[in-house]
Amino acid sequence: MRSDHQITTPHTDMRECQRLLYHGSRSFHIASRFLPPKLRESACGLYAFCRIADDLVDLGENPKQALAELYRRLDLIYAGTPQNHCVDRVLSQIVTDHQLPRGLLDALLEGFNWDTAERSYETLDDLCDYGARVAGTVGVMMAILMGVKDHATLARAADLGVAMQLTNICRDVGEDARAGRLYLPRDLMHEHGIDPEAFLRNPQPSPQLSAVLRRMLKEADRRYRQADEGIRQLPRGCRPGIFAARRLYAEIGKTVAMNNHDSINQRAIVSGIRKFSILLGLIRSPSPAPQLLHEPCSRENQFLIDAVPQTEEWQRANQPRRFSPSAGWMLEMFMVMKQRDEMATHTQSANHD
Repeated sequence: MRSDHQITTPHTDMRECQRLLYHGSRSFHIASRFLPPKLRESACGLYAFCRIADDLVDLGENPKQALAELYRRLDLIYAGTPQNHCVDRVLSQIVTDHQLPRGLLDALLEGFNWDTAERSYETLDDLCDYGARVAGTVGVMMAILMGVKDHATLARAADLGVAMQLTNICRDVGEDARAGRLYLPRDLMHEHGIDPEAFLRNPQPSPQLSAVLRRMLKEADRRYRQADEGIRQLPRGCRPGIFAARRLYAEIGKTVAMNNHDSINQRAIVSGIRKFSILLGLIRSPSPAPQLLHEPCSRENQFLIDAVPQTEEWQRANQPRRFSPSAGWMLEMFMVMKQRDEMATHTQSANHD
């Protein structure tokens, strides 16, 4: 946080949000470079708040106190009197510009609260309830930043968030288990002969674990496919960035599969060449399936859609402001990809030494 005597501007606030994004999410940072400048900055500010909220709860000494503080910060943001913190000031402006429903951010914090409670997930449906809160919320909020108002497209945005969360869970099985966390559905583990508690004590790859991850990745792929139709409804200038994020995340799942579903001894890393192929359109996207756009909203996502008002005032188009001047984003994107691939390779090598 900045001290009171330091001079801040919307530009310096946004630069700090961009720094958080640069160091926080490889795929999201790269994909964000494909968004129109105005939207790119709003998306960056939203991500920055989600990132610091997650870190405060996950890495802090008192998660419950951190959550209480985050709710208080949201109260101030929605009152138009944000705390003296760059991320809060940026999010306050985003809330004003886009009339972002408070219920979506509250749902996100509820998901973080489930983490602090070390909640277990008996079924895949239970896990999707969690995914709706920690990721479906972000999908819906991103769509709102793009000016999306209709519930069908918002439902597909929530599908995209849940699909990404399922992918993350499949990638991080070993890392989570070594930290004492288990996000895999326990009924699926039992069905395939894995005792969840024994697995937590000694996580090991196995054909049985592969079967569980295949089931989860299949569900993620189904949701990615539905989300594609929502992405096609976005403003034209927004589609490349969201398709890029969707395809980069889906590629993580494919990499897990190519690694024989061994997420215990290795972390799925998408190669730079593969990223270039995806981002430059060398790998073709699936053919349109417009009937999927109007598939019923998933049960676990419905409360997110219900949080979005349908009043005439809210339906009016919003015009987000610019926080900072545009930059040579394509060059920056390539540099980021190269640096992060080198960093990931170095980290992976060090872990095996």
